[in-house]
Amino acid sequence: MKARTRFAPSPTGFIHLGNIRSALYPWAFARSQGGDFILRIEDTDLERSSQAAVDVILEGMSWLGLDADEGPFYQMQRMDRYREVLAQMRAQDLVYPCYMSVAELDALRERQMADKEKPRYDGTWRPGAGKTLPAPPEGVQPVLRFKNPTGGAVAWDDKVKGRIEISNDELDDLVIARPDGTPTYNFCVVVDDIDMRITHVIRGDDHVNNTPRQINIFRALGQEPPVYAHLPTVLNAQGEKMSKRNGAKPVTQYRDEGYLPEAMVNYLARLGWSHGDEEIFSREQFLQWFDLNHLGRSAAQFDDAKLRWVNAQHMKAMPGEQLAPLVEQWLRQRGIAPDARLPALCDLLKDRCDTTVALADWVQRFYADVVPGAEDVAKHITDGVRPAISMLAKMLEGCPWTKEAIAEAIKETLRATGMKMPQLAMPVRVLVMGTPQTPSLDAVLALSERQTVLSRLKNG
Repeated sequence: MKARTRFAPSPTGFIHLGNIRSALYPWAFARSQGGDFILRIEDTDLERSSQAAVDVILEGMSWLGLDADEGPFYQMQRMDRYREVLAQMRAQDLVYPCYMSVAELDALRERQMADKEKPRYDGTWRPGAGKTLPAPPEGVQPVLRFKNPTGGAVAWDDKVKGRIEISNDELDDLVIARPDGTPTYNFCVVVDDIDMRITHVIRGDDHVNNTPRQINIFRALGQEPPVYAHLPTVLNAQGEKMSKRNGAKPVTQYRDEGYLPEAMVNYLARLGWSHGDEEIFSREQFLQWFDLNHLGRSAAQFDDAKLRWVNAQHMKAMPGEQLAPLVEQWLRQRGIAPDARLPALCDLLKDRCDTTVALADWVQRFYADVVPGAEDVAKHITDGVRPAISMLAKMLEGCPWTKEAIAEAIKETLRATGMKMPQLAMPVRVLVMGTPQTPSLDAVLALSERQTVLSRLKNG
């Protein structure tokens, strides 16, 4: 059977890295198997769902290249289908109306907890042979409860957690429709997964408790459940579950901070999956290697420093021609229109940067005014070095503007003054680039405009 996976986020808050990993793995599995990846928006929580949250989901997935073959489907647009299945379940005697009020339920739970029992619905309104039900209260709209099997167990072989088995006696009769007739989460998920022919459900392990309930509904509807893989939690730097409340950022913020989508995919892939000792790999390699047998069983911890390192490795491997458009967008936001030097500048400077924003900061020095720090000026621009700077400026006025000719002018200045390279190079860097630390001085000057270099040297 063709593999069909899905990502089904609820748009009740922005999507962060912990959430998006639950999209990456089903996407990767579908791609690695030649299958289909479906995007489904579970937006039935009308009070908490928002279009802004939907937009972040769609933007984040688009940025990371997690393209869906089908969807997005919205659960609120499928209400007629859910009501159709509810009617079918009523006709098959798989559900029953329950009139127990919230106050009665609360009182029941309090009694059970006082008796050290597990709080659960006690089946008061469940029909049974020889059982007399209470008279339905007037003016009360009932919920609809699913007749969970009694006795026996529900079990599945989880691709991450191994064999899981839960006694049906531990599961009470789930509410699958509210008093106004709107269906509940676990019911909608099953109908969606059946209709969308989902073969593998790869999701966070916060859903493990939902799985036995969903499996029982699948089987009541005459369907075999999909294969399940429940992913361990992603923890933040403090070891807490990653969440908005605990400081997690929207995934789109990483885009706005200059991270590469390829690096994010690489880093997220390693947050719970591995291929030997490989740390840096391309999207193509990831899809070639990915399977469900190497998913980790323990919680993964987000590490900002590791993410920056992974991003830096991907930047180093990218040609300047590919980096240039990414850097250009940041420069143009700052009112700078780069020229044909940009790809070469990216190649020269990329090894010093861990984001494209940091790279744009460096490149900006070649297009905008620089102001050296007072401390650097005091340390490097001394009376003893000024004559050498002036001599170099004169030699640069007439030499060919190539790296080789500039290197020769620097060497000639050093020979004439008896200075060592750092004694001259550091002050020149401070004046031309605003910092004493840059790549090779001849390469920096060759990619700078001659008049800019001369002006900065003379004004220093």
